[in-house]
Amino acid sequence: MTPSPMPPSAAAPHRRPFLVASPFALASSSPLFQPPTVAVRLFLVWPRKATAGPPDSSIDLVSVLDLDSFFTSREKMSSLDATRAELGLLVLYLNKAEARDKICRAIQYGSKFISNGQPGTAQNVDRSTALARKVFRLLKFVNDLHALISPPAKGTPLTLVLLGKSKNALLSTFLFLDQFVWAGRTGIIKNKEATERVARLSLYCWMASSACTGLVELGELKRLSKSMRKLSRELRGVDKYENEQYRSKMKQSDERLLALVKASMDVVVAIGLLQLAPKKVTPRVTGVFGFITSLISCYQQLPSRAPVAKLKA
Repeated sequence: MTPSPMPPSAAAPHRRPFLVASPFALASSSPLFQPPTVAVRLFLVWPRKATAGPPDSSIDLVSVLDLDSFFTSREKMSSLDATRAELGLLVLYLNKAEARDKICRAIQYGSKFISNGQPGTAQNVDRSTALARKVFRLLKFVNDLHALISPPAKGTPLTLVLLGKSKNALLSTFLFLDQFVWAGRTGIIKNKEATERVARLSLYCWMASSACTGLVELGELKRLSKSMRKLSRELRGVDKYENEQYRSKMKQSDERLLALVKASMDVVVAIGLLQLAPKKVTPRVTGVFGFITSLISCYQQLPSRAPVAKLKA
């Protein structure tokens, strides 16, 4: 749609741009004009000096800026900012060694499910990924060793403290022994029988630590439930879901419930790897449970939304 011609008086010697709206015109003499959001098609026009001729042709439209395109470009820019922020979130996620380890774990157990213990490409992927993951865990036992000697949170029942410390000790032992398993399977240590014995011992430690984790999460869930019931009584007559403290406790409860599910499934995975119940926990069952717990771990490693706000700023 072509813009309506302007009267000759509009062609000021200063050549200020004016706004043309079809089928009617809006004039703006301000060079700092901010285009509004309107329902008609807008054009920004720069006039030349008036020329001889009929009054209705005295304006020569030098440049016409379709403001619809301008608004579209602004939307594209905001979309680009959002994409950049999401990519920044992905960079933060992939910068975590733990996150990359859990992605590899998902590949490992997915391959185990596909192979079902049968020789082939899937089994090769399973074994090579399992060996590659051990590199991520070198010296990782220090983390749980530090948690083992750290004081517990105030108000934690003694039973939960003991279970938590047992979990730290067992997991630290598993990660420590796993380094020798890696050394044996890469050929650094030549004794294969000793390597397999250490591998089984480390898996028993991991199974026991997963069981302790499940018991700790179960105990913490009971404590949270009691605390939430008490808070609900205090907030009687008020919408408890509007209360920040109650929402925080609900979030903690969801996180601990997810951790309980993961720990319980990890016990099944350990039973499958140790072949303690080969008829019930087959390689395919082990693969399914391991894949699900890997996805849960990947979810737990997601960064908070706070860094995204910083990236957008």
